[in-house]
Amino acid sequence: MDQLEQITALIALTMGVGWASGINLYATILMLGLMSNMGNLELPAELEIIADPMVLMAAGFMYCVEFFADKIPGVDTGWDTLHTFIRIPAGAALAAGAVGDMNGAVVLAAALVGGSLSATSHALKAGGRVMINTSPEPVTNWTASVSEDLVVFGGLWAALNYPVAFLIGLVLFVALVIWLLPKIWRGVKKVFTFLAGLFGHKSDDIKIAEGGVLPPRKP
Repeated sequence: MDQLEQITALIALTMGVGWASGINLYATILMLGLMSNMGNLELPAELEIIADPMVLMAAGFMYCVEFFADKIPGVDTGWDTLHTFIRIPAGAALAAGAVGDMNGAVVLAAALVGGSLSATSHALKAGGRVMINTSPEPVTNWTASVSEDLVVFGGLWAALNYPVAFLIGLVLFVALVIWLLPKIWRGVKKVFTFLAGLFGHKSDDIKIAEGGVLPPRKP
């Protein structure tokens, strides 16, 4: 039974760091690193680097930057777009490190699962933010940002202390994403179509023909 519990805890940690990185990478590193330094968590050797003071200071600084950028309509979407190239590979790397010194196949499998979960949670966050930004008031941005941070901290705490409950919740999260993402994607397309209509106005004299040929200018 002890071995089964250890395997469950390892799976929960691996999937947890991947999932949380897609929402807030810096909060994930801060929580794990601080818990390790306080003696509340024994990190695998491959993840001990995130408990280094230099890494924690960098993560803390970037968390502060994201804390404010994430609450400004429009800026949060730009920030999420940039972090598409940061959160997903970082989530894969953290998930791979979470399995420790196991064989290469296990490490690669952990990286694939962690990267996929990171991409899933990131897509839900980024797409949801585009929809939220259609509202002119800033309250929803602040509420969403604070809620995301609380979800990361709470989710990681559950993964470390109640791995079975976390894994059940993760399955429900993935099911929710599968149901929500098509709806969010349609909404995002409508938002960008509307913006394109505002900034891509076509006059009667200048427009692209159906065949893609631009008619000559009138003198």
